Amino acid sequence: MGDNGQVSHWNAPVAAGPVDADVTVPGSKSLTNRALVLAALADGPSRLVGTLRSRDTDLMIAALQALGTRVEGPFGPLAPEETDLVITPGTLQGADVQCGLAGTVMRFVPPVAVLATGRSTFDGDPAARVRPQATVLDALRSLGAEITGNSLPFSIDGRGSLRGGRVEMDASASSQFVSGLLLSAARFDEGAELVHVGSSSVPSGPHIEMTVEMLRESGVTVDEPTPASWRVAPGPITAVDRVVEPDLSNATPFLAAAAVTGGTVRIPHWPVTTTQPGDAIRGILRDMGASVTLDAADGASHGTLVVVGPGRLSAVDKDLSAIGELTPTVAALCAFADGPSKLTGIAHLRGHETDRLAALAAELGAVGCGVTELDDGLEITPAPLHGAPWRAYADHRMATAGAIVGLVVPGVEVDDVESTSKTMPGFTTMWADMLTGQS
Repeated sequence: MGDNGQVSHWNAPVAAGPVDADVTVPGSKSLTNRALVLAALADGPSRLVGTLRSRDTDLMIAALQALGTRVEGPFGPLAPEETDLVITPGTLQGADVQCGLAGTVMRFVPPVAVLATGRSTFDGDPAARVRPQATVLDALRSLGAEITGNSLPFSIDGRGSLRGGRVEMDASASSQFVSGLLLSAARFDEGAELVHVGSSSVPSGPHIEMTVEMLRESGVTVDEPTPASWRVAPGPITAVDRVVEPDLSNATPFLAAAAVTGGTVRIPHWPVTTTQPGDAIRGILRDMGASVTLDAADGASHGTLVVVGPGRLSAVDKDLSAIGELTPTVAALCAFADGPSKLTGIAHLRGHETDRLAALAAELGAVGCGVTELDDGLEITPAPLHGAPWRAYADHRMATAGAIVGLVVPGVEVDDVESTSKTMPGFTTMWADMLTGQS
């Protein structure tokens, strides 16, 4: 245990046999943080039901509160684990914003801060200071904002409004640059027209689709003249009550557990239709030989996803450019496949919480897997695996990838499993409950 009582080094438990469990997954981080920003900028109070409470979402709540938004529970002050929230917009004032390692806070809150009156300062964890940030700051400057700095720490001198208008930007490094501007653009005097001009396409397209859909649900007019441009009309953002879906990306390690152990995992409340990129795990698991079924009644909005692992996983060749956040889970699965796999389209992962390509190559290599790092991905060649320390690099998805490997390989020791609190507090308890069949 660390000085703060948190688990540090964690011996990943080995599955005694095929897992057989029901796993209830907390709400989506991506949906929660988008909903929080829209609620803070809305024309009245909103209620959010089933939000995720994690480090990333708590940092977003704290940032919006500091800027002047009231965030409460349904019956009064907000409790630490309260997932039903009432958000009441207020007059935006400059504030100190702590971003931690949350890309959504780094990139979604600055466009809110330019609408505040006064100076806002932004900083975060040391690893966040090297994450790409200049794209969104330069875009805001071109739209009329006063900003000092190009990466964390930086400051914004808000004047209570922003001119807005057309801006060209290279969002090849992250879809969050686009989403962050889109979420606030209706509140700019002229709205905004964003044009991506990079030589590569914007990664993680489903996340932009999620943003656009939520804006339209909030009464905002969003046009997409081309696949690489977005136009947001100026106007109010309507207050909307929302029920947040489970976080499908956070569900993927548990589904992977069924796949690598030849077991069965059932996840309730899986949406029948969704903009979450994590939904793509269904097709990937099928291609790797697993049985994947979504048990939903006719006309139902959600059902129970059931994954049954095969006797041996099949190798795959996958372009993950739209769903890069699934790479650590898929890479861990590929380590147990029946031949070499190739994962491509994910060069942008070098700018995530860590350089995920280098990290996956190093840690899978440390347990004996053959890994070649490509310009835009990984080639993974299975080999006999053995226990070894597994570094998480303060990255929640690297930690869960180590947990997946450790289900089959004794002696995998994850150095920072508490990094999972970024998006999934209580992960180790959920993992242990899965292994004992508790729901």
